[in-house]
Amino acid sequence: MGGGHPMQTVLLAPGVKDKRLVSFTRGALKEKDAVTGIIRSIVATANPAQRSAFHVLDLNKVLDLFSSWRRALPDVRPYYAVKCNPEPAILGALAALGAGFDCASRAEIEAVLRLGVQPSSIVYANPCKPEPHLEYAAEVGVNLATYDSEEEVAKVKRCHPKCELLLRLKGPDGAEAKYNLGTKYGAHADEVVPLLRAAQRAGINVAGVSFHVGSGVSRVDVYRGAIEAARAAFDEAVAVGMPPMRVLDIGGGFTAGATFGEAVAVINDALLHYFGDLPCVEVIGEPGRYFAETAFTLAARVIGKRTRGEVREYWIDDGLYGSLNCILMDQYDPRPRPLASPRPGEKTHTSTVFGPTCDSQDRMVTEHQLPEISVGDWLIFDDMGAYSTAAGSKFNGFDTSEIKIYVAYSS
Repeated sequence: MGGGHPMQTVLLAPGVKDKRLVSFTRGALKEKDAVTGIIRSIVATANPAQRSAFHVLDLNKVLDLFSSWRRALPDVRPYYAVKCNPEPAILGALAALGAGFDCASRAEIEAVLRLGVQPSSIVYANPCKPEPHLEYAAEVGVNLATYDSEEEVAKVKRCHPKCELLLRLKGPDGAEAKYNLGTKYGAHADEVVPLLRAAQRAGINVAGVSFHVGSGVSRVDVYRGAIEAARAAFDEAVAVGMPPMRVLDIGGGFTAGATFGEAVAVINDALLHYFGDLPCVEVIGEPGRYFAETAFTLAARVIGKRTRGEVREYWIDDGLYGSLNCILMDQYDPRPRPLASPRPGEKTHTSTVFGPTCDSQDRMVTEHQLPEISVGDWLIFDDMGAYSTAAGSKFNGFDTSEIKIYVAYSS
């Protein structure tokens, strides 16, 4: 980062500076109140008028989270997991702050390189890569990638022989994660030595070890077991005559809030215990939702309504096939709230909220208490940054990519 306030650096960053920026005064307002005020301002003053669903990215939140990471894990450089939310503004902001990037495909690598990120700040963290994507990584100089099979070693030898590898280990069981990634990726303990020898025979350098305990993990003690297993792999590499490894990638699974503090305590203690005698090891992590989840807020417009006795049914212009697919993909628990301030003593009704497609499964909530809402009003969904727009579709002609993103900041 250059001199001056970090926000000044971020606002000038590629991916950020070309966005529609909204300045606001946070003052003594609570975080959600401040974002609500931004949304009200956009709805009231946008020119042309904002008449469809949009997101607000709070850059101050991203800066706060980055500062918290650096304080809590000063020796662990974050490599943001692009798959979580590839919005260029958050990529550009994090790049300006000094983050690296975890990319899983050619398109993700391209998106990061377009923002001026150096190839050396990218980990191609997909253990099974299409050959054309691997050849592209070779062309642009992305020279660090993960693997967990002998077949992948042979593919790297063919397509990108200069690439260094990180051996991806299976995370420990019992993480109670939103998604257990160990069913698809990661070498078992008895596969470590054969996989190291496979790389050794092929003349491919294994630079280190990676693991991922699962997305949105709640049992943070699993990081200790994973770091212990990583140290065992480091020692096994030395035992088979390989050059000492130098990179430990502790993956993702981080969630902002109290769970992050608990995870940090376990990680720092385990790093000291298992890697304290290897001070030359570079430790990196792959946070995604930690940075993205709470930084984005969705405002969806009510486009339809039906009254059946005391029950209210509403239709909004984003849904399960759009950015609210996080209900399916990420176990997001929607709690929509009206943009309009509730009046004291205002009656609420049992309400259902549907998305815009013709699929009856396109439903956000049922039996949710909401005050009386009219067509044209707005509903707000908080914490909408993780695996939301990233996995949306064009089903029924409602295109997630057309949902506008306003970038808000307070200096």
